[in-house]
Amino acid sequence: MKTGSLGIDEVMVVEISEKLNDLLANFQVYYQNLRGFHWNIKGRDFFELHIKFEELYNLAAVSIDEIAERILTLDHIPMHTYSNYIKVSDIEEATNVTNGREAMGMVKANIEVLLKKEKSLLKLAESSDDQGTADLMTQYITAQEKLMWMLRSYLA
Repeated sequence: MKTGSLGIDEVMVVEISEKLNDLLANFQVYYQNLRGFHWNIKGRDFFELHIKFEELYNLAAVSIDEIAERILTLDHIPMHTYSNYIKVSDIEEATNVTNGREAMGMVKANIEVLLKKEKSLLKLAESSDDQGTADLMTQYITAQEKLMWMLRSYLA
């Protein structure tokens, strides 16, 4: 087993970096969906949801930067084109969504995708002794599980 400067097996670093790039692509599409919801939402909940979508896309932007910087820390290159994001992402683009309930349902579905990927990455990072990635995933999982509770409550 050959370890890099961070003390992580180099083969595992490649796998972790690939999964981080996959997560990055999904976060980018999620982010852009949130921007679209923020811009296009209509109806009785406009004011409330307009503010909520802005809050969520600001949080997503921070996560995007952290994920890309983690990939760089692992000495790999973060994906950085939308054409690649679309090819890789399991989250699909949302187009012309104006209904608040529909948008929140899509946010919930997007978070479910992110959580699945983050939990998989957490297991891989823990088994590879990659505390930096594991810590990042734990933070995301904790925040998104709370968001899922709020989304379920909103949609109930």
